[in-house]
Amino acid sequence: MYHKSKSYRVFNVINISFLILVAIMCIVPMIHVLAVSFSNKAAADANLVSLWPVGFSLEAYKKTMNNPIFLNSLWISLLRTVIGTGITLLITFLAAYPLSKENSEFKGRTVYSWIFVFSMIFNGGLVPFYMVIQKIGLMDSFWVLVLPGAVNTFLVILMLNFFRGIPKELEEAALMDGANHFRTLFSIFLPISMPSIATIALFSMVFHWNSWFDGLLYMNNAKDYPLATFMQTVIIKRDMSTMAMNPKEMETISQTTVRAAQIFIGSAPILIVYPFLQRYFVKGMTLGSVKG
Repeated sequence: MYHKSKSYRVFNVINISFLILVAIMCIVPMIHVLAVSFSNKAAADANLVSLWPVGFSLEAYKKTMNNPIFLNSLWISLLRTVIGTGITLLITFLAAYPLSKENSEFKGRTVYSWIFVFSMIFNGGLVPFYMVIQKIGLMDSFWVLVLPGAVNTFLVILMLNFFRGIPKELEEAALMDGANHFRTLFSIFLPISMPSIATIALFSMVFHWNSWFDGLLYMNNAKDYPLATFMQTVIIKRDMSTMAMNPKEMETISQTTVRAAQIFIGSAPILIVYPFLQRYFVKGMTLGSVKG
């Protein structure tokens, strides 16, 4: 009867309408960028494109896919996302498993937990962090994009809370059968933790794919930029790759269409991956935050 009440129906209509409005606000800009990328030079430069291409053209995509700097940045971001997400998942598992135990099982657990929390709240600042990166020799290295952000305390807390919700009897049975803690973690805990794993993987992938400041800060050569850093320089400054176009290309290609094509290509991988992980997302967030 509660769900059929008038107040509930009014709330439901308002809630659905609001969510539809938010979804439209997120989708329309992407559709506009896609339309601009497929439009011709004259229409794009004159701001005549709305949500449908004007003067359909693939020249911007041809120019983008023939740009070695863009392709190299795309490859660096793909490599960074895959390796960075893998390292983050491994470290998160190895940190969350012991922290999910009781103090009687893991002496010093409280101290280690507070160390993680302290690192989440406080940091030394940008200048000391930059000096550390410089002193350990990670400047202009691919690993400077991966290792500094490998440990995420929020993700560790999310995973350890999920581990705490796993029945204790499963671990006890595995240990009685002769399994050590590593075997228990990888053979018992992880296979039944797919919702949280998918959630953590999605958070990590989005972080690595969209991170641009570290590339701008630690890379001195533009050829080493990840895609997000390359796109930041293109949007804020000027795309130097379009400055070297021959007269024939200048007749059909503009910076506006090339920039739109680069933005869409740069957003496509996350847009493709997200639907496959989204079904685990809400469940993983709920289980990881409520239990424990």
